[in-house]
Amino acid sequence: MGAKRGNSEGSIVKRPDGRWEARITLPEGKRKSFYAKTRQEAARRLAEALRDRDRGLPVLGERQTVAQFLAEWRNIVKPSVGVGTWKTYEEIVRLHLTPVLGAYSLAKLTPQHVQALYSAKLEAGLSPTTVHHIHATLHAALELAVSLDLVVRNVADRVTPPKMRRPEMAVLSPVQSRVLLSAIGSDKLEALYVVALTTGMRQGELLALKWHDLDLEAGWLHIHATVRRLRGEFVYAPPKTRRSRRAVALTSMAVEALHRHRIRQADLRSNAGLAWQDNDLIFADPLGGPLEGRYVLRHHFRPLLRRAGLPCIRFHDLRHTTATLLLAQGIHPKVVSEMLGHTTIGITMDIYSHVLPEMQREAAHTLDRLLQDATDA
Repeated sequence: MGAKRGNSEGSIVKRPDGRWEARITLPEGKRKSFYAKTRQEAARRLAEALRDRDRGLPVLGERQTVAQFLAEWRNIVKPSVGVGTWKTYEEIVRLHLTPVLGAYSLAKLTPQHVQALYSAKLEAGLSPTTVHHIHATLHAALELAVSLDLVVRNVADRVTPPKMRRPEMAVLSPVQSRVLLSAIGSDKLEALYVVALTTGMRQGELLALKWHDLDLEAGWLHIHATVRRLRGEFVYAPPKTRRSRRAVALTSMAVEALHRHRIRQADLRSNAGLAWQDNDLIFADPLGGPLEGRYVLRHHFRPLLRRAGLPCIRFHDLRHTTATLLLAQGIHPKVVSEMLGHTTIGITMDIYSHVLPEMQREAAHTLDRLLQDATDA
């Protein structure tokens, strides 16, 4: 005989074919059945279904898989994030999350499953930074699942992702910076390097600059966009934060380099004729098309450094050089933070903490001079 239960507790009955049937009433009044070979298995499945129903979760048989949910999540977040961010999400879901976690029921995903994913990716040779990005993507997706009451907790909160390794910062000294400026005098990308070194702009911001973003007479440029290449496509997007959309004052050196660059580009445009792509880009290829950051690094910037006898730094280290030189000269960190487009001054102080001891020593010497003068008076 089957067990008799109250309507809210479900029921278990033995069918004529020998299988056991567990039945449950869903909140909307529908009834759902589960089948098992033994009564014990039917009771287990009924208990799981009752637990999920009482928590407001989809019951067994109606659950989404992780793959199904991630596909839905990508469509939900697409209108609210930048093109580059969405493409990164899509790539991480397609290459890393769905192949490993996709078959699991969303409601049954555990911290152990997630931790095993991270360990497997590290063992496969992915960097801790890449695995951290995988974690951030999964965490963001599961936060939505929690808010939609599809799961009761974000299991990504219960795991330990690898720490992101901040790339070691390399900066040019004032002497090395002057050597670089001397070496680029006849380079066709002279203006790119001068503007990078004197503004601290990110490479993606520099390569997205257009002539209408410049006011050379006033000595200002305005940053409205950034560009990067994703899977063979150049993707332009607004800067991520409000502070990244900023105006930056130009040095006279940068203004002069940009004037020379405009003349060079006019000659290229004339030679290209109808093949010229009128994108209004300041830093473009010989036909007016966009430049790819890694191409600039490998085929232009690194060879230039070798010819000049300078350390083989990253292009991004020009940004670090700008900030370090300014802070070392006593420029207020708030000014440097706004120039770099950091969200808060705290970010600037954290990244460039190596400059602070020297600044503090100079501050102490300044107080000494000030107070000594007061005593002498």
